[in-house]
Amino acid sequence: MTDQYKTISDKIGEGYYTDKRSKFLAFAHHITTTDEIKALLAQYRKKYYDARHVCYAYMLGAERSEFRANDDGEPSSTAGKPILGQINSNELSDILIVVVRYYGGVNLGTSGLIVAYREAAADAIAHCEITMQQVEEIVEYDFPYVMMNDVMRIIKEMSPRIVAMNYDNNCSVKLSIRQSEAQQLRDKLAQLSFK
Repeated sequence: MTDQYKTISDKIGEGYYTDKRSKFLAFAHHITTTDEIKALLAQYRKKYYDARHVCYAYMLGAERSEFRANDDGEPSSTAGKPILGQINSNELSDILIVVVRYYGGVNLGTSGLIVAYREAAADAIAHCEITMQQVEEIVEYDFPYVMMNDVMRIIKEMSPRIVAMNYDNNCSVKLSIRQSEAQQLRDKLAQLSFK
C-alpha cells in the first residue's frame, strides 16, 4: 500500500478549447472537501451566468474512491465523464475541474462534445503543477511529565508534525506522521512506557 498520491498545487490550472464557435473554458482546482466543491461551483455559476453549461468532475481522497461527474444538461456522459477521464488518466486526486461552455450556435454532436470537454480538461491539467501528497496518520500518546525528554527525543528523531501538545502532571501529544511510519512511531513511544 502506498502512502502518497498525485494531486495539484493550489494554483488554478486554466484550459481552453474551441470548436464551431463554441468556447470551453476549463478550470482545475485543488480541493479537499465537498463543501469546497459546492462553494466553487456556486461561484462559477454566478460568474458565468450567461454560459449554456457549467459541467464538472472531481476526485477526492488518497484512495480515489470519492468522485462525481456532472453533465449539467449536456447529453448523458458527453461532459462530466470525459473530464473525469482526464483526472483518471493523470491519476490525480483532490481535484475539481469545471468546464464552462458558451454555445456557438452549431451542434457538435456527442463525439464532438466528448472531444471538446476532454481537451479542455486536459489543457487545464497541463497548466497545473502536479505534486505528491503524503497520506498522514494521527498518533496520540499520553505520558507523565518525567518522560518529556524521552518523548521529545523520539519526536526530533522521527520528525512528525505536532498537531497538539498538553504539558501538565500528565502530558499528552497528538502527532501527524506519514502513514508508513505511524506504526514505528507508536512502537517507539510504547517502548518508553516499559523503561
